[in-house]
Formats: sequence, C-alpha cells, structure tokens
Amino acid sequence: MQRMGTAGPAGTAAPTPARRAHYAWVVFGVTFTTLLAAAGFRSTPGVLIEPLEAEFGWSKATIGGAASVNLLLFGLIGPFAAALMARYGLRRVVVAALFTISVGALATTQMVAAWQLVLLWGVVVGLGSGCMAAVFAATVANRWFVARRGLVVGALTAASASGQLVFLPLLSYLASEVGWRWVSFTIAASALAVTPLVVLALRDRPEDVGLRPYGATEDYEPPVPPRNPIGDALGGLRDAWRSGAFWLLVGSFWVCGLSTNGLIQTHFIPAAEDHGIHATSAAALLALVGLFDIAGTLGSGWLTDRYDPRKLLVVYYGLRGLSLLVLHPALEARGFGLAGFMVFYGLDWVATVPPTVALCTQVFGRERAPVVFGWVFAAHQVGAAAAA
Repeated sequence: MQRMGTAGPAGTAAPTPARRAHYAWVVFGVTFTTLLAAAGFRSTPGVLIEPLEAEFGWSKATIGGAASVNLLLFGLIGPFAAALMARYGLRRVVVAALFTISVGALATTQMVAAWQLVLLWGVVVGLGSGCMAAVFAATVANRWFVARRGLVVGALTAASASGQLVFLPLLSYLASEVGWRWVSFTIAASALAVTPLVVLALRDRPEDVGLRPYGATEDYEPPVPPRNPIGDALGGLRDAWRSGAFWLLVGSFWVCGLSTNGLIQTHFIPAAEDHGIHATSAAALLALVGLFDIAGTLGSGWLTDRYDPRKLLVVYYGLRGLSLLVLHPALEARGFGLAGFMVFYGLDWVATVPPTVALCTQVFGRERAPVVFGWVFAAHQVGAAAAA
C-alpha cells in the first residue's frame, strides 16, 4: 500500500515511496517453482514401464499396479496434507514432502524386486507427492489471495500438471538412452534443488509478514489454526458428506482423474508404441499436452474469476468427452491428426481445477475449502488409479 509523502524542509512534498509488490506474489513464485520442479516424478511411470519390463521381466500389470498405488495415495493424502499445512504451516510440510520424494526416488535405483517398486514408488513417493499436489496450490491461493484467486489457482495448477509433461522428453531420453536409474536421480535432484528456496522464502500466512491476504479488506480476521490435523481432515469430510454439491464435485473429478492421469498419462506412451510410434516421439507428443495445458489452465483461472464455475465445468467435461471419441482414429492416422488431438486435449487437461476450487470455496468457505478440495481431489486420484 502506498504511503502519503510528508513535507520536506523547503515546504515541498517528499517523494512518495515506490509501491512494493505484495508478498503474496513472492509466495506464488516460490510455490510455482516448487510445483514445477517437483512435477517430474508424476511423469515417471509412463517412461519406466518398458525399461523395467526389459530389465526385471515384470509385467505391465505389475508396474501399473505400483503406479496405481502411487496415484491413489497421491490423492488420499491430500486432505490430511491440507490439515497439516493449516496446523504446522506450509514450509514444514513442503520441505518434508520434498525430502520424502527425494529419498523414495533415490532408493528405487537399488530395487531388485517388484514389491520394492510398490513400496518405494507406490507408497513412499505417493505419500510425499500427495503434499505437492493441487491441494498445495489451493491452500496457497485461499490463504494468500482474495483478488485474482482463480488466476492463481490456474497458474499453480498449470505448473504442477505441465511440469510433469514437460519433463517427459528428458525423462524418456534418459530411460531409453542412458538408463532408467538416471530418471530417478533426476527426480530426486529436482526435488532437492528447490528445498533451499522453500526454506528461505516460503511463508506460512500473510500475518507472518504483517500483511492481509492480497485483495482482502481491512475487516479481515485471520483464521485460528486447527489443533488436530487428522480431526480437521475427517471433520471436513463429515461436513461435506451431507452436501449434494460435494458429491457432484466428487463424481466429476473422478472422471477427470480417470481421463487424464489414469488413461492418457499412464497409457499413452505404451499405446503409441503399439501403433509403431517411438517412445521418445510419444513422450514429445505428451509434452505437447503440457505446453498447451499452461494456456488452457491460465485461461480457465481467468474465466473462473469472471463467470459461473458450474457452467465452465459443463463445457470442459463436454469437450473432453468429445475429444476422447477421436483418440483411436488419431492414433491410427498419426501425423497432424494425433498432434491436433494432443493440443486440444492439453487445453482441457486440468482446466477443471480452478472452477472446482472456486466451488469448494463458495460452498464450504475459504478456510474449509482446501480440506474439502483435498477429498474431492482424492476422488480424482481414485479415478486415475482405476484407469492406470
């Protein structure tokens, strides 16, 4: 906020200090960078299926089972992560999650049995990554922003979803040309690299730096952190359980997870190889989804700040269903038809997140929304696991 100048010694007004950017934008930048850097681990199952099958003789079903456990825990930990962030702060939870991801990824380089894949990539990385999901973005947006909240959710969601797809060409190259273990090294390094930034710059709440949330009015009252994170997470589910709006969001987000992380992200590369497309080329096509997802999700955030989120969701899910009808013909045709499908699908990839978060906030309130959205996101990952 600008301050008024005071009179100088000659009776003239002293220069007004330059307006400083709200610290919410620093938190946004740290969160964006963290989600982008830590996103690669979610790209990994698709590029590891063939190398692990070749080295260990594990079936696609076995490897896909580990991916399903990862996706399931990635979602189920969400509401508890939101409650932990409310109780202990963003920084502590995020640093612990980054460290967990790094340990799990590094440990996979030493695995020799299928159960170790399930334990390390499914359970350990799944739990760590669940704290770095859309729930993290929703918590930052609701805690630090009143104005521009939809746009912020869109941008942070784009960082998480697009980062995992932009990583794909690099990870696919490492898996096929250098060795799959270098994929795990890269994931661990990317998570560790942003940890100092989180420690130094991420703040838990606006009150920690003497501010109100960006766009908040002067009558803003900071919320009281919950004493029991588990009770808060389960209490959020209990309160939402009786709401019809909650079940509509759960059902629609289940479809969202099934048709993105489950169907396309996990199975597109193997399906493309079955149609004679090299794995590296398939990864580049999937990365195309990530690039156009940035535009689609940012646009969705902008629209969510201006239009009814319910109507936006109807449009998004309708377009996604229509696009899936042409997937098989596009795979058969290859070329520009397949590239066109990936562009169109990318625009709609996670465009559903900003209006879904907005509806959670409208129905359940700003402080309860991250926990409720965590349960909605859990349904998203159950859908993803069902299709993985």
